[in-house]
Amino acid sequence: MSGSEFIGHARPAGTVDAAEAFVGSIRAEYDDATHNVPAYRVRADPLRAWASDDDEPSGSAGKPALNVLDGQEIENVAVVVTRYFGGTELGVGGLVSAYSRAVKEAVDDADVREVRPHERVAIEVEYDDSGTVRSILESEGVEFEASYEERVAFVVRVPTAELAALRDRVGSATSGRATVETSE
Repeated sequence: MSGSEFIGHARPAGTVDAAEAFVGSIRAEYDDATHNVPAYRVRADPLRAWASDDDEPSGSAGKPALNVLDGQEIENVAVVVTRYFGGTELGVGGLVSAYSRAVKEAVDDADVREVRPHERVAIEVEYDDSGTVRSILESEGVEFEASYEERVAFVVRVPTAELAALRDRVGSATSGRATVETSE
């Protein structure tokens, strides 16, 4: 844009330390750039969202970069936009547009995957209820393993948001005879 070059970089970051290490690695690799504008959103406890304008005018670079991540509800990612100044002042509006576009393109080019939190639960039933429980688990499309001993034990990996509904469905279908416990 107007002679300046904007290069977007994106990488998964599961921790604040990983995000900051990525930012540091880009700053070191592109140490001859005019600016390296970082932003990240990491699911710490609670979500940690951070950005810096890296000496661009206040609010013209870091905040727009972070707004792209917020708008797409992307977590556990770090981005850095590297700018090589091309000689033409872009003004705040031009910078907002350029930094936003660079982050959007970097995220679009990345292999973004949706990962939902899961829980492991143990379901124990008598043989008479095992077919019913197996059918429920298969219809829900959850991962599970079954072992048939004195009682039938299912170890199930279920999305956290769906655990209560699964617990209710299994309890209802077995008239409360199934035990459903969170496992480690």
